[in-house]
Amino acid sequence: ELFSPSQKYQLLVYHADSLFHDKEYRNAVSKYTMALQQKKALSKTSKVRPSTGNAASTPQSQCLPSEIEVKYKMAECYTMLKQDKDAIAILDGIPSRQRTPKINMMLANLYKKAGQERSSVTSYKEVLRQCPLALDAILGLLSLSVKGAEVASMTINIIQSIPNLDWLSVWIKAYAFVHTGDNTRAINTICSLEKKSLLRDNVDLLGSLADLYFRAGDNKNSILKFEQAQMLDPYLIKGMDVYGYLLAREGRLEDVENLGCRLFNISDQHAEPWVVSGCHSFYSKRYSRALYLGAKAIQLNSNSVQALLLKGAALRNMGRVQEAIIHFREAIRLAPCRLDCYEGLIECYLASNSIREAMVMANNVYKTLGANAQTLTLLATVCLEDPVTQEKAKTLLDKALTQRPDYIKAVVKKAELLSREQKYEDGIALLRNALANQSDCVLHRILGDFLVAVNEYQEAMDQYSIALSLDPNDQKSLEGMQKMEKEESPTDATQEEDVDDMEGSGEEGDLEGSDSEAAQWADQEQWFGMQ
Repeated sequence: ELFSPSQKYQLLVYHADSLFHDKEYRNAVSKYTMALQQKKALSKTSKVRPSTGNAASTPQSQCLPSEIEVKYKMAECYTMLKQDKDAIAILDGIPSRQRTPKINMMLANLYKKAGQERSSVTSYKEVLRQCPLALDAILGLLSLSVKGAEVASMTINIIQSIPNLDWLSVWIKAYAFVHTGDNTRAINTICSLEKKSLLRDNVDLLGSLADLYFRAGDNKNSILKFEQAQMLDPYLIKGMDVYGYLLAREGRLEDVENLGCRLFNISDQHAEPWVVSGCHSFYSKRYSRALYLGAKAIQLNSNSVQALLLKGAALRNMGRVQEAIIHFREAIRLAPCRLDCYEGLIECYLASNSIREAMVMANNVYKTLGANAQTLTLLATVCLEDPVTQEKAKTLLDKALTQRPDYIKAVVKKAELLSREQKYEDGIALLRNALANQSDCVLHRILGDFLVAVNEYQEAMDQYSIALSLDPNDQKSLEGMQKMEKEESPTDATQEEDVDDMEGSGEEGDLEGSDSEAAQWADQEQWFGMQ
C-alpha cells in the first residue's frame, strides 16, 4: 500500500518476469494480467489529472515496462503452456502499427502452426518490411509456397545498399528449391554458395546440404556433410537427429550411442538427443524404449519430424499400426517434401493389407514430388505387393535404375523381383554392378543369397562376411552364413545344434529381460501418449 500506482505496476511485472524464468507460466500469466489491469487504471488516472506533477512523472513513466512487452511475455507463457489460441488472441489485441518485428514473427509462426497460412504470410511480410535481413522470415515465406522471386524482391533494396551481400539472392534461390522439393537444384545452388569465400565452411549451409543429400537418398554424402559440420561446430545440435538415424541404419550403433551421450551433455532440452537415443533403441529392436524416447522428443518439440517418424516406426513394429498412421500423417503435414514420411505411411498401409490406400498414396507422391528414382521405387514397392501389377513394378524399377544405377532401394527391389522370377544370374550381375562403386550391407547379403542359389558357396560365404563386417547386427547375413556352415559339414552341424541347445537357456533369459524392460518402458510411455 506504500507504493504509488506506477510502482505497483512495475513490481507486478518484475514478479511475473521472475515467475516466467522459474517456469511457473500459469502464475506468471496471472501476474501479467494484474499488471495490465494496474496499467489501465494508471492510464485513466493520468487522463483525469494531466497537469499534476507532469514534469516530475515523465522520466518515471518512461522507465515503466512497456504494455506491449508485457503482452508479448504473456503470449510466450501461453506458447509454453501449448495454449496457442490464447497466445494468438493476446497478440492480435495489439494494434498493427504498434507491433514490433518480434511480435509479428511470433504471430506468423503461431498462424502457420494453426494452419492460417494467409495471416501467416502477411505477418512474415511485415517482419521483412521492418527487417529485410530476417532470414527466418524469408524461410517462413518460402515454406508457405511464396515464390522465391517475390521474396527476393522484398530484400533487393538492402542487397544493393550493403556491400558483400550479393550471396543473399542466391541463398533465397537455394531455399526456394528446397521448399519446392527440387533437391538436385537445391544441392547445386548451395554447393555454389559454399564455394564463395564468405560462406565457405558455414555450418548452417553444411547442415542444409547434409539434409538435402539425405532427402535425395544419397546417404553417403549426407553423413560426410554432417561429419564436416560437426567438426566445425562440436556443439551442433540441429540436424543431429537425422545424422544419428543414418548411422543407426548403417549398423554403426556404437557411434550412435556416443553421439547420443555427447548431445545429452550439450542439452537435454532439445528433441535431437532423445531421437538419437531412440534410434539406437529402435535398431537394437527395443521398440518400447524407442517409443518412450520418441514421445519424450515430441513433448520437447512437437514439430520434430524425425521424432514423429521414430515414434511411428516403433508403434508400427509393435503392431499398433493405426496409431503409427496418425504419426506419419502428422510428419507429412510438417514436411510435405520429405519422401521418408510417405514411405512410413505406405509401409503401415501394406502392414495392414490396405494395398489400395498404399497405391493411392504412392501415386499421389509420384505426381506431387515428380518422377525421380525415389518416387518410382516407392510406387514399384507397392506394385510388387499385387500380382496383377508385377510388370508395372518391373518397368518402374528399370526407369529408376536408368536415372540412378546406384540407388540402393531400387537395386534391392529389382533383386527381389528377379529372385521371384528365379533369374539369379541377372540378379548377380545387377548387384555386382551396384557394388562396384559402393559397399552396402544389404546388397552384399542379397548377393550372398543369389550366389547360394547358383551353388557358388565360397563366394557367398565371402559376401555374408563382408555384410557382417559392415553391420555386425545383421541377423539375416548371420543366418545365411550359419545355414551354409551346417550344409557344408553335417557332423559338425549336429554338434553345433547340441551346443546351441545348451546355450539356448541363456538366450531365453536375455529375451525375458528385454521383455520385462519393454513392459517397464511401455508403462512410462502411456504418460507421453500422443492424442
